[in-house]
Amino acid sequence: MSVYGARKIWKQLQLDGNQVARCTVERLMRNTGIQGARREKACKTTIPDEQQDKPKDLVNRQFTAEQPNQLWVADITYVATWSGFFFVALVIDVFSRYIVGWRVPKTMYTDLILDALEQAIWHRGDPKGLFHLAIEGVNIYP
Repeated sequence: MSVYGARKIWKQLQLDGNQVARCTVERLMRNTGIQGARREKACKTTIPDEQQDKPKDLVNRQFTAEQPNQLWVADITYVATWSGFFFVALVIDVFSRYIVGWRVPKTMYTDLILDALEQAIWHRGDPKGLFHLAIEGVNIYP
C-alpha cells in the first residue's frame, strides 16, 4: 500500500532476520523513487483571493534606503513551538535592518500588522515621508 517509510521497512527486515543497515534501505528507496506516506499536513495560513486587486509596487522591488525612516517593510509568519503556533508580525526599517515594531500573538487576527505598525510609529515618533510595504516571500537581507 506504499505507506511504509525507511524506518518501518528496516525494522520489518530485522524482524524477518535480514541484517541490513538503515541507510541502505533509505538509499535503495531513494534510488527507486519509493517513499512512505507522510502524516503531517501542510499548514496553509493564507489563501489569496485572485480576484482581488493587488497594490502597486511603489519601490519597484528595490529595498534600499538612504536614511532611517524612509522605507519600512512588514511581514507576517508563524512559528511552531511545543505549545502550538505563534504568529509573528514584524515591521523592519530597511536602512538599518532594525525591527521597529512587532507583535507575537497566539492567534492571527485582522489588525495584527496594524498593531505592529502602531508600535513602530510610537517607537520612531511619527516619521514623515515614509513608505510602508507589506511584503510576501521577499528576502530583504543581502
